[in-house]
Amino acid sequence: MRTLTRFLLGTCFALTTASAHAQTTRPSLTGTWAGTLMGTLDFTAHLTDPAGGPRTATLDIPAQQAKGLVMQLRTPGDSVYLSMRQPVAAQFAGRRSADGHQLVGEWQQGLRSFPLTLSREGSTGKVSGPNRPQTPLPPFPYQSADITFKNEKAGVTLAGTYTVPADMGPFPAVVLLTGSGPEDRNSTIMGHQPFAVLADYLTRQGIAVLRFDDRGVGQSGGTLAGTTSADYTADAQAALAWLRAQPGIRKNQVGLVGHSQGGTAAIGAAILPAGPDFLVLLAAPGIPGDELIVQQSLAGARLQTTDAAQLTTTEKAQRAMTQIVQKTPDNAQAKAQLMAYYTAIDPQLAALLEPQLAMLTTPDYRSILADRPAKTLAKVRCPVLAIGGSKDVQVPAPANLAGIAAGLKTAGNRDVTVKELPGLNHLFQTAGTGSPAEYGTIEETFAPAALQVVGDWIMRHTQKQGTP
Repeated sequence: MRTLTRFLLGTCFALTTASAHAQTTRPSLTGTWAGTLMGTLDFTAHLTDPAGGPRTATLDIPAQQAKGLVMQLRTPGDSVYLSMRQPVAAQFAGRRSADGHQLVGEWQQGLRSFPLTLSREGSTGKVSGPNRPQTPLPPFPYQSADITFKNEKAGVTLAGTYTVPADMGPFPAVVLLTGSGPEDRNSTIMGHQPFAVLADYLTRQGIAVLRFDDRGVGQSGGTLAGTTSADYTADAQAALAWLRAQPGIRKNQVGLVGHSQGGTAAIGAAILPAGPDFLVLLAAPGIPGDELIVQQSLAGARLQTTDAAQLTTTEKAQRAMTQIVQKTPDNAQAKAQLMAYYTAIDPQLAALLEPQLAMLTTPDYRSILADRPAKTLAKVRCPVLAIGGSKDVQVPAPANLAGIAAGLKTAGNRDVTVKELPGLNHLFQTAGTGSPAEYGTIEETFAPAALQVVGDWIMRHTQKQGTP
């Protein structure tokens, strides 16, 4: 649920707003900062941040016998970016804590990102872990089992968790589909496990739930490299088939719940044979993919500035970038043109962005640009709930919910509920600004009001006894 931007299209937000951040005087970062990635890999960053002087940064990763890896340091506003090109293209994107002793963010490498908090040496100890009070803990008042199922066409075995109410069935059921990028079954991000929270809530309401690791993540086989939303749709179909085959499940009351790009996969599955009996779309795209990228970039830029000229520059750069990728099918040529475009604007910015440009020519990214939700939604006949947060800057709610509603109206679909939920961000947390930089600083994982909207809608649509 995948930059602080694991979810849909966040890389473009970072690329197009990087030069628009206003520099603000902040306490120096000079010193040694340490943190642990994935609970096992120790990182130590040595930063030099003199007032008015050149910034320097190096990184040590003892377990990989890496010492003194040269990184670039940027500190726009409250944000801190550490990026390197060798031996691999990678970046830490974080934000200063209120007391200035921690940098809370993510380590981004290729298309993958992992929560990482760096603590200043000499501060009050290492981070014990953020408080996440909603994370479900056993014992559970329902059955929970780790399972596997197979996408036969792709030859991939996927692994997940299946939770079933303790009462007598048969039960309605749902499959949860995560957002873009490599995601585990819980959609883990910055210590949050939104799909674990959602699955726990729904199962307690009497709904069986299947959630699973993406290809190449956790216990699932295969790889995400080279895949698109069409492949994720095929995985969703395999999950639906597995779920319908389980004892105690109402075969005609099995739905898909898709977050962000997972919503795109869910919509794709809804127009295929043996598709879902209903859809729940959580912050799903409803406008053309290339336009969504532009609107996401503008929404992010508005968090940094109200200057009309800067916003115009951001929009112009984003449109130019997407047009280059769309008009240039050869990846090497597209990357060269992107590099030339940014070099003409700012050579230093271009050098910083170069390691990330390859992400903009992947099959998945190209499929996002080409996505036209209206065409697919016009074929969806099953009941649909679509919700979005009013402070979502990754898939801005007003335009995308309107696009979903319009597409379903074209289909003649009369069982449609569309709601914009006030004060919630892309993860459905109660948020201040909606910025992805806030995700890790908010204790709430999934707003109870949003959980209730989803649970109540599913229960209303599955109360009639279906065919066991």
